[in-house]
Amino acid sequence: MPASTRRSSLPITDVVIDDAFWAPRRETVRTATLPQQEHMLRTGGQIEALAHAWKPGDPNEPHVFWESDVAKWIEAASYSLATHPDAALERRVDEVIEALAGAQQEDGYLNTYFTVVRPGERFTDLRDAHELYVAGHLIEAGVAHHAATGKTTLLGIVRRLADLIDREFAPGGAAEGGYDGHEEIELALVKLYRATGERRYLDLAARLIDARGTQPFYFELEAQRRGTPGYFGHVFPDRDAHPQRFREYNQSHLPVREQREVVGHAVRAMYLYSAMADLAQELDDAALRESCERLWDDLTGTKLYVTGGLGADPSIEGFAGPYELPDASGYAETCAAIGLVLWAKRMALLTGEGRYIDVLERALYNAVLSGASADGVCYFYGNPLASDGSVERKEWFGVACCPPNFARLTQSLEYYAYAQGDHEAVVDLFVAGTARFRFDETAVGLRVSTEYPHDGAVRIEIEADAESEFILAVRLPEWARQGAVLRVVGEPLDVGTVLDGGYVRLSRRWSPGDVVELELPMEPRRIWADPRVTSTVGRVALHRGPLVFCLEGVDHDAPLDAISLPRGASFAVARDDALGVDVLVGDGVADEPSGDLYPERPLGRRPIPVRAVPYAAWNNRGRSSMTVWVREAVA
Repeated sequence: MPASTRRSSLPITDVVIDDAFWAPRRETVRTATLPQQEHMLRTGGQIEALAHAWKPGDPNEPHVFWESDVAKWIEAASYSLATHPDAALERRVDEVIEALAGAQQEDGYLNTYFTVVRPGERFTDLRDAHELYVAGHLIEAGVAHHAATGKTTLLGIVRRLADLIDREFAPGGAAEGGYDGHEEIELALVKLYRATGERRYLDLAARLIDARGTQPFYFELEAQRRGTPGYFGHVFPDRDAHPQRFREYNQSHLPVREQREVVGHAVRAMYLYSAMADLAQELDDAALRESCERLWDDLTGTKLYVTGGLGADPSIEGFAGPYELPDASGYAETCAAIGLVLWAKRMALLTGEGRYIDVLERALYNAVLSGASADGVCYFYGNPLASDGSVERKEWFGVACCPPNFARLTQSLEYYAYAQGDHEAVVDLFVAGTARFRFDETAVGLRVSTEYPHDGAVRIEIEADAESEFILAVRLPEWARQGAVLRVVGEPLDVGTVLDGGYVRLSRRWSPGDVVELELPMEPRRIWADPRVTSTVGRVALHRGPLVFCLEGVDHDAPLDAISLPRGASFAVARDDALGVDVLVGDGVADEPSGDLYPERPLGRRPIPVRAVPYAAWNNRGRSSMTVWVREAVA
């Protein structure tokens, strides 16, 4: 890490986002997405189930993960309240918190499924039943709600729950040596520790991380004691015949410090690795950090889609082998991309390296934003890179993890935009607005002006009452290294002389009104894939800035797989006011059918205008075929 010190995110209330790209999208989440999701949670029974009125034989049996969807909605709503007070929304959030308080047992336990469906079976199906996963999301919601409103109603509930879990999983407790099948509570406990200062929550997170993957394997001992297949036994009937595969599924095949490859369920992996990075930072654990770095390199070197999506195998919602990245059949769950954003930010805070934010930005602007429609009320669960037109966003899902996850991430963008070190103000994302930093007793503000990602000009003005000496670190994306122009207080400066760890680092005594200007090259560019990614051989992907583009059938009068882009063809930028985005327009060629199934002569070709839209904007004009990877005509 550069010599300043460890970094942390800014509080959400110290950042104001006033950005032409993000502000309308976040307002859509506030005014359309959050109400729609609340409606779905009420009509679907998730909130009603907190009354614990369900009895065996009744319809709509509560699911094991229902509270997690409610918790993520509360978390998203809390972030919204922090930046946009809304008395009606706050009242509705308080009503749901009251229902959670009523559902909590005297000893602090809170889980509808194991209270009314399988009473007396607490912590007996950790592998399958999402018990600690649910607890983790409740804890995250409690921390967010307290930070946003100052209220301790939900924070008190989740602290009682965390204290119970601490007792049950302590040496001599009923679940000693256990850990969760779906990771999430570990990162939540670190948040709870940071919010309360109570060391026991950090220690519990470390115990859960350290126990994972040790032998004898806890989940197999648990199944023997239980004598039944577990909640998902019907989904994985061959689990006992392939124990190693299913250990990898939930990353319990090896102790975490010995893991070298990203395997298994992608969302679980991202939440685990996020917690590992948190603990590596809090405990100064070099072995955990090294494990995180190895796993990161495996993911980004062999298993990451060009959109920032991840998890190619739909059968496990997770990772396939190295370079197995099919475009049409790939899964790339929205929650997995969100998890990557969480992990990437933590890796940047841990290491001080901008390369992690480069990946965060790729995932955020492409694989995450594609997860919801422009009107904010329909969602993708998976995000393929090609479609025959049969794929479209849905209003809701039986397993509804992705919609509220999308809402909570977009409403907490402030956490990801900046960071602070020791006398160091860090600009990670280019988002117009303001940020406040505190260095000892000195307050310093940054005002960022930009039209990014549609324009590469970024202006950063120092706002302070007096001169102040600190480091301003501005990330320079790897794709922008060639051609970036930097001016500091009006004077040109060679980027290469101040580039360190992916950041332009400017150390000086700053005066109020000083301005730093960064111009990023925004010409459309082509990306090619490693030839071991077989589905992309002979194809290219179009990029501009952080955005990945795709072709949609609705814009073309030829099948997308018949279209090729001549290698020398250039693309211009045009505005699509209906979609609210910039698009790329250029010339391609389309193969013409000959009339024969297998002709013995080259196919004819005709010129065709090509129009590419940002990947995140596809499927907003009805069903249509789509492809990110487009054939390239070399000659």
